[in-house]
Amino acid sequence: MSDRENSIAEEVRLAETRSRQRYWTRFGTYLAERNWGTVREDYSKDGECWDDFPHEMATSRAYRFGEDGLLGICDRQGRLCFAPALWNGKDPILKERLFGLNGKEGNHGEDVKEIYQYLDATPTMSYAKAFYRYPLDAFPYEQLRKLNQEAGRERPEVELEDTGIFDGNRFVDLIIEYAKNDPDDVLIRLKLVNHSSEPAKLHLLGQFWFRNHWSWGRSGEGFGPKPALKLRSDGTLSASHFGLGRYRIRASRSGMDIAGAKPTWLFTENETNAKKLYGSENASPYVKDAFHEYLIHGAQDAVNPEGVGTKAAAVYAVEVPARGALSFGLRLTSELLGDCDPMGDDFDAVFEQRIADAEEFYVEKIATADLHDREIARLANAGLLWSKQFYHFVVDEWLEGDPLQPKPPKERARGRNRDWRHLYNRDIILMPDKWEYPWYAAWDLAFHAVAVAHVDLEFAKSQLSLLLREWYMHPSGQIPAYEFEFSDVNPPVHAWAVWRVYKMSGKKGHRDRAFLESCFHKLLLNFTWWVNRKDVEGNHLFAGGFLGLDNIGVFDRSKLPIGSRLEQADGTAWMAFYCGTMLAISLELAQQNPSYEDLASKFFEHFVAIASAINTFGGSGLFDEGDGFYYDRLRLGDHDVPLKVRSLVGLVPLFAVEVIEEEHVMRLRGFMKRMKWFLRERVDLARQISYMEHSAKGERYLLAIPSLERLVHVLRYALDETEFLSPFGIRSLSRVHADKPFRFEHGNQKYGVEYMPGESNSGLFGGNSNWRGPVWFPMNFLFIEALERWHYFYGDALVVECPVGSGRMLDLRAVAQEISMRLVSLFRCDGRGKRPCHGAFERYADDPAWNHIVFFHEYFHGDTGKGLGASHQTGWTALVVRLLEKLSRS
Repeated sequence: MSDRENSIAEEVRLAETRSRQRYWTRFGTYLAERNWGTVREDYSKDGECWDDFPHEMATSRAYRFGEDGLLGICDRQGRLCFAPALWNGKDPILKERLFGLNGKEGNHGEDVKEIYQYLDATPTMSYAKAFYRYPLDAFPYEQLRKLNQEAGRERPEVELEDTGIFDGNRFVDLIIEYAKNDPDDVLIRLKLVNHSSEPAKLHLLGQFWFRNHWSWGRSGEGFGPKPALKLRSDGTLSASHFGLGRYRIRASRSGMDIAGAKPTWLFTENETNAKKLYGSENASPYVKDAFHEYLIHGAQDAVNPEGVGTKAAAVYAVEVPARGALSFGLRLTSELLGDCDPMGDDFDAVFEQRIADAEEFYVEKIATADLHDREIARLANAGLLWSKQFYHFVVDEWLEGDPLQPKPPKERARGRNRDWRHLYNRDIILMPDKWEYPWYAAWDLAFHAVAVAHVDLEFAKSQLSLLLREWYMHPSGQIPAYEFEFSDVNPPVHAWAVWRVYKMSGKKGHRDRAFLESCFHKLLLNFTWWVNRKDVEGNHLFAGGFLGLDNIGVFDRSKLPIGSRLEQADGTAWMAFYCGTMLAISLELAQQNPSYEDLASKFFEHFVAIASAINTFGGSGLFDEGDGFYYDRLRLGDHDVPLKVRSLVGLVPLFAVEVIEEEHVMRLRGFMKRMKWFLRERVDLARQISYMEHSAKGERYLLAIPSLERLVHVLRYALDETEFLSPFGIRSLSRVHADKPFRFEHGNQKYGVEYMPGESNSGLFGGNSNWRGPVWFPMNFLFIEALERWHYFYGDALVVECPVGSGRMLDLRAVAQEISMRLVSLFRCDGRGKRPCHGAFERYADDPAWNHIVFFHEYFHGDTGKGLGASHQTGWTALVVRLLEKLSRS
């Protein structure tokens, strides 16, 4: 660390964690927001996980692989968990976890229907803050289901705000903060803020529980003696776990006031209520939903009077004054630390110090000086870091079932993920969204790593390395896609993320080469898998399936019409992009190890071959000379049909651009010799390479898919506001298809693609994802970086009109800045305080109780900028922080 970093408390904690002196990351906000409805908890024969484990069951059914809760924490292996719960006296269930609609209930697929936000976090979780907005009237569970089903796919989603539940400010905010005095001394501060003009009577529960590992009949790692939470004579709890050790839990009186009432401790077991769900006998009279039964139905015998169990709650029955607030404290401390003053003067002092530490940390990490932009960046970082989650899934155990549980149906052996029996996941992973996507997605994670690297570089590197480990990567070399189908194919962006994070690891000559080299070896396996599996005819034209872009195509590109084959412009371009990145990495490694020169030559020639194929195969390849755009091509027997949809599919070829400096490779004699021979002898392919003199430093070589002429043609579409250029970035589909939908017929089937700037009106891929018009951050980010590389080669000499028709001529770096400004504007307030991402909800601009809320959605309306899809997918949308930093330096 630098001298400056040595003086920053959070940097010191990160360094202590890296050196294993102190494990500051042992506890964190790793608890999922949803575990019900996931594949790993699905034991049905038809694979309908939402139906097998719906929200209603989560109150009463124990989880097999993980846990969930409301803005909670757990240790790194999800053994001991904490989360608050609420009850307003009117709801039919405790508010223990976030509610949302499943894919069949929502008119645009699954969607969380709650108001909450992650407000702050540091990388070690030495400080973290969030809030949850709880209605004082009965939560409208059934109303939300009914309204969304009635709305249909043609109308927007009905949100919780639309029900009127928050009218008259009839809600309470639960503000939760975590602060660490020590890695094993976690302080919890809960604050209830009543926005209503009337007092609010509530029950607040501080729930601690152990993940259930004892009900399944297994032994081995992670399966030890049953843990226990016990009430001590002094009113504190002891928590004992064979792997975690012994902890003491303490709870304050209500209102953090010595005169307040003591909480009531309740105890039960974290075990399924089999009698309620299945009509069979319970192993214990005390089951998972005991607190629900005790408080809501008055079942006094539901809880264990002996003060022992694997689940416990400190229950506060309180009345929060009108427009007033009450605070509560809890503390989780290892018994190895000895006695402390649990709720004394040091309690609030620790919080104040950790808040100051967080401020100090982000002064260094957020480059922009603008206060409003700093607020956006701080919230984006908070959402990103809160999205770390303990993820546990052992496919072999899931497929075969557990000894003490019913045997899985025989259909399981022929169902999803059956080819991934080696997969053993039990790690902290950055999730796309802790409710809608409480599982990792490989291509999402690449962007998450790039986004998180500027605040926690080591964690970013560990995330990229993790998916390349042998218990993740398939023996064939495939990287697991995501829980719903590990064998699906996502864009191959892992190498790009490794390369980007490597370049962030230090100044030139002082970067983490060991990380780069280790990842490169595994990426070679993955690259070979792509070549062997996705270039069926060996002509360098790739067909990768749907490639994570869901409904962008004319049909599901993983399920083509019978007798057809698709040559994908984006699939092929992604492979050129992959090739170019592997070339850059191999050239870097060859600087110190000449054995990598051969691999550099291999990737150089492979890149050129792919570029040649996409541009020339069969005549003009996948480029349409008349339109000046790249299209997918459908092969139907002895003829082929270009699928003339102007979408991101045709922009991806612009991503595949690399620049080689002659001065950087002059000492690589083997590579230079091979490259010179190739340029001299393979004139047919060498035309894909551009040269430019670079002052006295020699030549500069440009490897790219489009020629300069074709680049300019494609950019005319990309920078046209009647086509791709939205006020908020690059659309996923040209706006021209609003008036001119694409139509295609094959056999008895009719297909069509039209511009849909908001939610999808189709059931394809569940109906909750739309690549037919909205703005997506990851693709925009790659487009911006590509423009910067193009500018690096051509410099200020290459200018294009932006926007088309404006008469304003910009170089490509300025174009990249223009697109960045449009993306950032999604979150910036306009003259009256309105942020485009909030859509038409006026209260987010006008109401002080709402205008501090900023959601980082999955994607954004192509015309209005309204946030769509998963509302807390801060993972790749946190890339906005990188854009803010770049703009601050421009």
